[in-house]
Amino acid sequence: MEQPTRPGFATRRRTQLFDALVDLFLVEGFAHLTLDEIANRLRCSKSTLYTLAGSKEQLVRAATVHFFRRATEDVESRIEQIGGARERITAYLSAVGNALAAASDQFMADLDAFPPAREVYERNTQFAAGRVQELITEGVAAGDFRDVHAAFAADLAATMMVRIQQGSVHANTGLDDASAYRELASILTAGVST
Repeated sequence: MEQPTRPGFATRRRTQLFDALVDLFLVEGFAHLTLDEIANRLRCSKSTLYTLAGSKEQLVRAATVHFFRRATEDVESRIEQIGGARERITAYLSAVGNALAAASDQFMADLDAFPPAREVYERNTQFAAGRVQELITEGVAAGDFRDVHAAFAADLAATMMVRIQQGSVHANTGLDDASAYRELASILTAGVST
């Protein structure tokens, strides 16, 4: 009789654990943490962590996937009701910046140094660039933007997104990630506007 509620509970509990894990990693990074420390911080057993992933490396990768899935849902929900191509791109890139603003410098450094997590970030950056390309293409079709090469503009955005993630934009300009995304949105939309 309890069978129907168990999968829902397991999913809800897993989501809560991943949310807590992501929050921990965003603040402190993850490279220095052991599984014992993670379990202690999350107030769970190490065996519970092993139900999420088979190793610390797999746990970090799964948490990174969870973070970007959560961020993507948040970003898409923020632009859902916005009209106008310029406003949609600005809102999209600003929301991406806001999602990444929660990440500490340590998290971003650990992410860049750990290939499986970096690969997740890079894949999500490519997804975001594709989304920017779609928004530009929609803007061109609606007459809001001049006829530009949308794939090139999206590639330009993706290149800057990677530089923002790697910290080089902050090092060269002093802009934090959220501010850098707002500037990117401003320059990109001004460049494609009619």
